[in-house]
Amino acid sequence: MKKFRKVLDGLSSSSPGGVASPSCGSAAGTPTAHAPTPQDIHVQETLVSENFQICKTVRHGFPYQPTCLAFDPVQKILAIGSRTGGIRILGRPGVDCYSQHESGAAVLQLQFLINEGALVTACADDTLHLWNLRQRRPAILHSLKFNRERITFCHLPFQSKWLYVGTERGNTHIVNIESFVLSGYVIMWNKAIELATKAHPGPVVHLSDSPKDEGKLLIGFESGTVVQWDLRAKKVDFRIYYDEAIHSVSWHHEGKQFMCSHSDGSLTMWNLRNTARPIQITYPHGKILKDGRKESCKPILKVEYKTSRNSSEPYVIFSGGLSYDKSGGRRPTLTIMHGKAITVLEMDHPIVEFLVLCDTPYSNEVQDPYAVVVLLEKDFIVVDLTQSNFPIFENPYPMDIHESPVTCTAYFAECPPDIIPILYSIGAKQKKTGYSHKEWPVSGGTWTLGSQTYPEIIVTGHADGTVKFWDASAITLQMLYKLKTSKVFEKPKVGEGRAGELVEEDPYAVQMVSWCPHSRLFCVVGISAHVILYRFSKHDANTQIVSLEVRLQFDSEDVISPSEAENNPCFSDPSSHSPQPPGSPGSGTQDSLPCLKVKNRPVRMPPGYQAELVVQLQWVDGEPPQQITSLDINSAYGLLAFGNCNGLTVVDFLQKTILMCMGTLDLYGAADPYQRLTRSPRKNRQSTSGLTELSDNQVSMDMERSKSPTSDHVNGHCTSPTSQPCSVGKPRITGVPEGPRLTRRGPGRPPFRKAQSAACMEISLPVSSHTEGGYASRRAMLQQLHGVSMYSHDEHHTTSYNWSERESRENSFSRSRSSSVSSIDRDTKESVTTLQFGESYGRKGDALPTACLWVGTSLGVVLLLPISIPTEEEERMEEPITMGPSGTVLMLKGSVLRFAFLDCGGALIQSPYEVWRDPNGPEDPDRPRRRKLVNFSPSSSQEACSDGHLAVVCSEKQAKVILMPTQAVLFTHNITESSFLLRADVVSVCNSVCLACFCANGHIMTLSLPSLRPLMDINYLPLTDLRIARTFVFTNGGQALYLSSPTEIQRLTYSQEMTDNLQDMLGELFTPIETPEAQNKGFLKGFFGGNAQTFDREELFGEAAAGKASRSLAQHIPGPMGLENMKTAAGGVVGDLARARIALDQRGERLGELEERTALMMNSAETFSTHAHQVMLKQKDKKWYQL
Repeated sequence: MKKFRKVLDGLSSSSPGGVASPSCGSAAGTPTAHAPTPQDIHVQETLVSENFQICKTVRHGFPYQPTCLAFDPVQKILAIGSRTGGIRILGRPGVDCYSQHESGAAVLQLQFLINEGALVTACADDTLHLWNLRQRRPAILHSLKFNRERITFCHLPFQSKWLYVGTERGNTHIVNIESFVLSGYVIMWNKAIELATKAHPGPVVHLSDSPKDEGKLLIGFESGTVVQWDLRAKKVDFRIYYDEAIHSVSWHHEGKQFMCSHSDGSLTMWNLRNTARPIQITYPHGKILKDGRKESCKPILKVEYKTSRNSSEPYVIFSGGLSYDKSGGRRPTLTIMHGKAITVLEMDHPIVEFLVLCDTPYSNEVQDPYAVVVLLEKDFIVVDLTQSNFPIFENPYPMDIHESPVTCTAYFAECPPDIIPILYSIGAKQKKTGYSHKEWPVSGGTWTLGSQTYPEIIVTGHADGTVKFWDASAITLQMLYKLKTSKVFEKPKVGEGRAGELVEEDPYAVQMVSWCPHSRLFCVVGISAHVILYRFSKHDANTQIVSLEVRLQFDSEDVISPSEAENNPCFSDPSSHSPQPPGSPGSGTQDSLPCLKVKNRPVRMPPGYQAELVVQLQWVDGEPPQQITSLDINSAYGLLAFGNCNGLTVVDFLQKTILMCMGTLDLYGAADPYQRLTRSPRKNRQSTSGLTELSDNQVSMDMERSKSPTSDHVNGHCTSPTSQPCSVGKPRITGVPEGPRLTRRGPGRPPFRKAQSAACMEISLPVSSHTEGGYASRRAMLQQLHGVSMYSHDEHHTTSYNWSERESRENSFSRSRSSSVSSIDRDTKESVTTLQFGESYGRKGDALPTACLWVGTSLGVVLLLPISIPTEEEERMEEPITMGPSGTVLMLKGSVLRFAFLDCGGALIQSPYEVWRDPNGPEDPDRPRRRKLVNFSPSSSQEACSDGHLAVVCSEKQAKVILMPTQAVLFTHNITESSFLLRADVVSVCNSVCLACFCANGHIMTLSLPSLRPLMDINYLPLTDLRIARTFVFTNGGQALYLSSPTEIQRLTYSQEMTDNLQDMLGELFTPIETPEAQNKGFLKGFFGGNAQTFDREELFGEAAAGKASRSLAQHIPGPMGLENMKTAAGGVVGDLARARIALDQRGERLGELEERTALMMNSAETFSTHAHQVMLKQKDKKWYQL
């Protein structure tokens, strides 16, 4: 709790007046008598450092690079391992847990301790781990590191505490699960094979105990050798040799025969009565050719052999085995053979592994398979075996986030409560049909809706132009609604001029989105420099999409001749934004055309989001439009603003007109803080009227100034009496002959880059500790983040471009590294990096707040554009809106990232909005529909002072809090010197507000408002790729998210309150369930040896019988759970394992001490014996009187 009073003393030291001085001279008037001063600001801040704590909450999506799969048939939970060392454990919807091995080694195999709440993982670093699943966040209890052998296969029999581990050398070791130590019992490869065999059998690829007798262990070697080892007698029962390598083995439940899959695409059936040869060899997908040879087939990587009560025919399910001739054009397959029926299921992605789900956990009972879980490289499906057409189950998990690569994300917390049900009802009509009607079979665990939940929505944009809305409430994720932005445009056809160059690219990729949940307006920015505005409606419609085209190119070479400039007004009429017909004199086929063609016919739009307006940037001089870098929309004003490295465009979407289209330099008017010269045309280019090449001198600056007004524009007409003719938004005059023009495109450069998927970005960022190097890194980062071509004019023609995806990423970090803030004339174009509509004071002399547009640029400049909007609805639809630069300029270090507004009491001021109304709903003649606006004016939202508000401005280097309308800088905080911010948001946490920042060096920071006092600074995540930079977002309630892999969304919280409540929000993985009893087989069947024989493994593998294993073979590593956690662990396997580990540790220590003492005693006794013997020899011949 701290009050900030009379901060004027700190202004001179923390906020140098020289930085903001350019704005002082450009603003007309002085503050009114009622305007607040810094002495009047009294804000009682409530946030302290104890309110913040970083914690990962949940991970959504498909596990990236999956490697293995396991299922607990009693608990009905499923585990997936990945190549990066991650484990995803899934149960019923809401039960979704992610854990990570610290080593990051790939997970090779997973084994559940069935119905025990534990999991064994085998990793590529030859380490076994035992995980405790009886807590909401699993933890490692024990680890066992193999030092001399590589782990290749593991097998844990049901209700056994002894784990069989096969190795690359062909040996089989046995591990006690309770103590996690090796047994002295080892099955060496040379004992398993015949002595006459000269070749090594290869690694162990299969281990399983016989369903008929648990004392028999079946060992499969890669070379094709299969051995049944008698564990009691320590000898081989039989050996099987086959010419082809073995990939998997599966038993019949009676234990009398088993099936093997081989590398030549064959399946072999073996009977234990005669192991000399297989009783059956089949090539399921191979045919015999005319010359008698068999077709060569791909390997069958896995086979499952299951019996069913309902049918006398078994199920044989396998992956692979297609013939090489057919597999070239076919996708990966899963084959289900049931009797004579063979069903081949084609998959969209390669199969990683599959499991057959059965009712019983006992291997010696009829299996009755009911489903097949198939893990693909990029998907996860479950096939229903109980229906003849084998439909798949509808997946309740959000496994299709990456259906098209994610290119942008947005996160909205505390949404209106009605928005999720409405989106769900509309999205339910989009769902596919044909799924199995049975319940999802992975139904383990328990999950309840937490008490502290509120509506949350995540929006993802994708490379194919789709936008997905997700319900993210209560740390779950469910698809709500899917929007396809590509339906607005005509499909590009091969061979149609510029369209032919776009077919192979991602022309619809979504770059950024802006959404107002209250008004339900939705805006999408695409990579083809287009903006689409959507309105939400519960009714379908058949409407024409309005299209506006904008020429946003401001270079001095566009000023062709004085005569041309005189013939054009500052803003042309709306028709001037239409494309110029191809073939006009002097223009290429692409000039004055957008990248995409909007449908020019009425389009039927289903209920949901319906396109109303499309704004596109045009090609200019054979150069594609620069990609859009900033966007904001305000439903109350009816305005849409976007900018790029060329300038700013403001659109009135109610009147469907271009309100403003200005170059960034023109926004300053006469108050450019850098006093820059205008940009010269590029070298080697000729002007169209034979003028000599312009250079960076006063002449070119005057010509640049002559083409743009310095005052307000109204709907295409200059309203300022001092305005001058300009070429903004004008079409190219066709009657003026043009000389030759050099294209701006480098060799081989497509019209625009392929969509840079946020999921595919993996670039190491050179975050330098030096100022110059750090700035160059920032520019390279921005070039990738926003897709802006940042290069100086002189170097354009000397750079060779290779637009393959890899090289374009690498080149982006090497271009124009010499540019810096000091060399501003040679630097890149000044981009508009952020925009914000809101009620503010456009000039220092304003007494009342008005609608304003705040503009932030890549050079750290903040501009204010006041807007005059008619108040009456009839006038609003007919009268023009006036707006223009006010001359107000504020400056910060680095590119501006975020604006926010606080009242003088420190409360966040929301932007005004229009209450949603259905545009296609039935109209009531008695009550005409009128716009209902909700306005959060600073003058009405505060009690601390009568007028004024605080503006929070954050750049990638520093943050400032400014008092409006005086524009006095109250607080300044330099956030980072050696790095730069990637994301900054003003968010509400614990009934207060703070500034949350994510830095390129991986730090997450929070600052208090308005004092900008550091509250938290944690090195959370080293930024190793641009995927995180493009997708990291903060939201209210202390939450954030980013794309942790190309297929997964990681959510986290930086609120201590949510961290404390997280345990109540997570699902329980383990639920106490009685293990089903084994079936009681009949007397006759038992009498004739049908029952499985049980034996005591402890007698064979225990230390008393087998002795100790070599200490150098494997090293036991205690888990991170402390002694106190072990003592307080729950009963069952957790408590037993904890007590066993403690007892073993204590026993080991005592045995070690005893061993040392025994050795000392033995040495002492030996010494005493030697001395006694020597004395005896010396004295034995002496007489008694000589002693």
